[in-house]
Amino acid sequence: MAADTATHAAEAAAHGFDLVPIVVLLAAAVIAVPLFKRLGLGSVLGYLAAGLAIGPFGIGLFSDAQTILHVAELGVVMFLFIIGLEMQPSRLWAMRGEIFGLGAVQVGGAIALLICVGLALGYPVAASFVAGTGFVLTSTAIAMQMLDERNAMGLPKGRRVVAILLLEDLAIVPLLALVAFLAPGAEAVTTEDRLLAVGIGLAAIAGLVVAGRYLLDPMFRLLGRAKAREVMTAAGLLVVLGSALLMQEAGLSMAMGAFLAGVLLSESSFRHQLEADIEPFRGVLLGLFFLGVGMALDLDIVAANLGLIAVSVAAYMTLKMIVIYVVARLFKHDRAEAIERAVIMAQGGEFAFVLYAAAVSVGILSTENNAILTAIIIVSMVLTPIMVILHDRFMPKVADTADGLDVAEDLRASVLMIGFGRFGQIASQPLFANGCSISLIDTDTEAIRQSMAFGFKIYYGDGTRLDILHAAGAHKAKLIIVATDDREATLKIVELLKAEFPHTPVLSRAFDREHAIELIHAGVDYQMRETFESALLLAEEALRRMEVPDDAIADIMEDTRRRDQERLDIEICDGVYATRHMVQGNVPVEERDRYIVKPPEGR
Repeated sequence: MAADTATHAAEAAAHGFDLVPIVVLLAAAVIAVPLFKRLGLGSVLGYLAAGLAIGPFGIGLFSDAQTILHVAELGVVMFLFIIGLEMQPSRLWAMRGEIFGLGAVQVGGAIALLICVGLALGYPVAASFVAGTGFVLTSTAIAMQMLDERNAMGLPKGRRVVAILLLEDLAIVPLLALVAFLAPGAEAVTTEDRLLAVGIGLAAIAGLVVAGRYLLDPMFRLLGRAKAREVMTAAGLLVVLGSALLMQEAGLSMAMGAFLAGVLLSESSFRHQLEADIEPFRGVLLGLFFLGVGMALDLDIVAANLGLIAVSVAAYMTLKMIVIYVVARLFKHDRAEAIERAVIMAQGGEFAFVLYAAAVSVGILSTENNAILTAIIIVSMVLTPIMVILHDRFMPKVADTADGLDVAEDLRASVLMIGFGRFGQIASQPLFANGCSISLIDTDTEAIRQSMAFGFKIYYGDGTRLDILHAAGAHKAKLIIVATDDREATLKIVELLKAEFPHTPVLSRAFDREHAIELIHAGVDYQMRETFESALLLAEEALRRMEVPDDAIADIMEDTRRRDQERLDIEICDGVYATRHMVQGNVPVEERDRYIVKPPEGR
């Protein structure tokens, strides 16, 4: 076997490049990730399992997982750059309370509690501090991937996790300084040396901010004139990697440099192109990072220290989850969010490897301690996707309660509006401007609470129930507008209104032509398809920009509206396909029959 390996290496050297490792890594990802996702186990666990399978403690196709991890850390760097692109400076400034408030309290509380684990296991104070602090630093890669897969990145709860992760990124700088301070020979480091290190870090941040503010956008504008897409991609990679390198050389976090570069380019006109160019590299390298983590799990060390690692993982993860939960509740976040955040952020992170390596270099940790702590971190990373799956499977769904909201009762406005989403909000503005009194009811409790901040008083009430309609004043209203977001509910409400209050005009939002016809059959007095007028206005502007004369545009728009109404009148009786010969299209009328998709039998 060794002879075969040597022969293969010699052949690879003769050809100049060995493709086998790359092919193996790609094959492992392509096989494992879809399989694990199909089983409902998630992509992260798939990458970790694949890495373990092909690594030194699996079938042994790779022997140096650390080298792969160092390269794959660029995936985390690029991930932070893309997150930065979504964080305009104004938005980041608005998050300052969560970053330096919520983040600082969570990190400080977790450090204080997790140090106790090391002390309980008999480690010295300095080693206990480093071990516990390393576990406090959550894996940015895993947490971000979990948020991304759960479509929570843009939600308030997701933004709060991002804020905490940013604070942890910033925390690596003073923590590395503390490691140097706690070293057995720390007294040899002078105050001037420490101040110099801090000054270099601040200067690097200031330099990056200045370059981003005044140089990056002009550079991309100049390159854009060359119309060479590959050069723009290269420039995007240069910005990401150059920023990361600058921060690393200044003793700071590479990820923080990439994030700052993203923030500085977030308001650039080239933001979307940069995101599109960097995204493929980010995805591949982030997957490679998870593969590397799986390979780096030393099963020999785990087997030799099984009891210690099991106790440490359980203790660290449990205490960290308790801190996260308690801090979330102190900041008045609901129970479900607190539990979810605790599960997602329960593991140690990639920055722990940096912190432990620094501690080894200054003599706080031994090589054996470092190996055990690294195994603890990796095991916690492996367990996190499993815990998230169990959380999603067994945690009860959050009930949408109307606690604290006013219910509709004896309302007396001249207009009753049922549903107050994006359509209802726009429709209400001219009526309010004219001084009309409007009673608003909706069943979306979150939307009701959010609308209060904009000056709306919305009552909780289900328009499909007759008793609620009476309580909302439907029998006294001069006009009723149905603007709900559910097409079936809209139809049911209209049918109920016309049956119980036949003399009250009912105006309704329609979702499409078929829905409009259903509403007409239900007796609605007026319906408007939600996209009809906005689409016509857009088309009118398009004709104007095509330099069509204004009088011709007016004639075209009038004819379009007339033809649409004629079609609708016919379709009420004969169905939507009865008027296909009247539609202006790019397929000849005589050929349109073969394009009709017939509904399934039984419908």
